[in-house]
Amino acid sequence: MSFATVRNLRLAALDPHAAANLVQAALLLAAFVTILIAASWPLICAWSLLVAAATVGGIVALAVRLPPQSVMRLYGARPQNSATMKQVELLADNLARRVGLKGAPRLYVVPSMMLSAFSVGTPQSSAIAVTEGLLRRLTMREIAGVFAREVSHIAQGDLTVLAVADFVTRAGQLMYYAGVALAALNLYHLFTHDELVSWSSVALLVLAPVLLNLLQFSLSHTRELDADRAGALLTGDPMGLASAISRLESSTGTLAEDLIPPVPARRVPQPSMLRCPPPLAQRIARLHALEAPPMPPLDIAEGPRISLIGVGPIEMRPRYRWPGVWF
Repeated sequence: MSFATVRNLRLAALDPHAAANLVQAALLLAAFVTILIAASWPLICAWSLLVAAATVGGIVALAVRLPPQSVMRLYGARPQNSATMKQVELLADNLARRVGLKGAPRLYVVPSMMLSAFSVGTPQSSAIAVTEGLLRRLTMREIAGVFAREVSHIAQGDLTVLAVADFVTRAGQLMYYAGVALAALNLYHLFTHDELVSWSSVALLVLAPVLLNLLQFSLSHTRELDADRAGALLTGDPMGLASAISRLESSTGTLAEDLIPPVPARRVPQPSMLRCPPPLAQRIARLHALEAPPMPPLDIAEGPRISLIGVGPIEMRPRYRWPGVWF
């Protein structure tokens, strides 16, 4: 099967995928609005409708218009254009050509020794961030699998719904902190005998991130399995991707950490909890069951690799980056 045929098949399947993205974004926003109005109505009554509309409008505007470089700054990611990263940049260029992107994603490095990667932007203007730990500890074959998943997300137009999920998650965190503040106010009112804030509002605000994440977990299952499949087909090397995800899975934390307020509490915050993956065993089993990919495997040289010491990050110690601890 030729590269052109593979690309045409991808384009033919784009409309149903785009519809699924739209439905998922609408479900997330509807759930967020429902929780926000239910929590704020006892406090501000009809004004809660205006607050909800303004918040959703802001989320959609940011998800659609915020440049990739601005998102990368939120995560402390640094652009990389040095000769030290040339091998990785060539890999990203090759994958972008294979999937039919007009331009290769810009490469960023996050100053963390954890193993993580994410992508932001649109098919026309995108960026991929990887942690320094991933670059240091994964083989080029494994890095190719990770990059292929991110490039597939970009090509399939997933990044807008992922951005919506990211901002919904951040708004849910703000609701949590508002709930904690109102709970403290209620405790003060118990001593002063003033009127208490509605405890139902406090409970909804505190539980908002957990409720939103539970919804995102339910939406993420099929999406991440599809991304695994697309990444494996793109590289022509399902086992390379299987090896990579087995190593990333043990590095980025557990589902329980995403449900402990304030959430997300993962050791490496990600731009969207929609990226919460299905069980590792299921992902690897599906990769093993893939038929021969239509793409020939990438020609990847494993070395020699130039050390990133002195080029990338920095002090490798735990440090706080709202709303989580990075390592």
